[in-house]
Amino acid sequence: MRRQLFTLLLLLTWKASALPPTPPSGATAVKTASRDCCAVLELRQYTLHPGQRDVLIDLFEREFVESQEAQGAHLVGQFRDSARPERFVWLRGFPDMVSREQTLKRFYGGPVWKAHREAANATMQDSSNVLLLRPVTGSRGFPPPGSPRPDKGNHPTPDSLALVTLLHRDAPVDDAFLRFVEQQLVPVLSETGGAPLTLLQTEYAPNTFPALPVREGEHVLVAFTVFASREKYRAHVERLANSRRWNDTVRPALLKHLKAAPESLVLEPTARSLLR
Repeated sequence: MRRQLFTLLLLLTWKASALPPTPPSGATAVKTASRDCCAVLELRQYTLHPGQRDVLIDLFEREFVESQEAQGAHLVGQFRDSARPERFVWLRGFPDMVSREQTLKRFYGGPVWKAHREAANATMQDSSNVLLLRPVTGSRGFPPPGSPRPDKGNHPTPDSLALVTLLHRDAPVDDAFLRFVEQQLVPVLSETGGAPLTLLQTEYAPNTFPALPVREGEHVLVAFTVFASREKYRAHVERLANSRRWNDTVRPALLKHLKAAPESLVLEPTARSLLR
């Protein structure tokens, strides 16, 4: 396992890390709908105090899922970062920037957040690592609002993994880069068992809710891939590491489009995550 991931680091220069032991399985995967999820999304990475991740997740999934969606947000997924025990990652979507501002004002000015904000904030070191994103034109894949979600009962965490790959550029994503991604990168990922579920890029609209900062000056393309099991993820890692097309052609060409090596997050869906 560690040898496979070390090979991944060498050949992909992606920052995937060794995975923890496989937890019990039993959750039913949500079927992806054929329509778009959201026009605006936030990829939120929180750094927590040591030992506080499960404390926040328990509070979050008990108090902050339905209460946010009641105000108009769509909680796409909540995750544990497999490589960083103090990192909680979640994905929140909105129909557009206007509704985002209105929704955030209602939720963070409302009774649920006011009742639990001190407990939530006490778990956090930093909550400012946030990318504001929008789907690449024609890209689909996230479960839409109204998809069935595990209830608040005691559910096991799924065995699936989400791989989030961030491609950082010096300039905005342009048509030439998108053609490369669609014609070269996605096919080699697909043929090795890692077809992206959806592609996102930086949303450049001003942040109209400054109480929650987002990262400015970023030019990023983000690929989300979901693997049904750890075994399928590992098989993809091995196939890609051994792919001549990837090593000889696609990877060198990809790096020429980027300002740094791709950044990868290997994420474990929580018990109530919609994306799993």
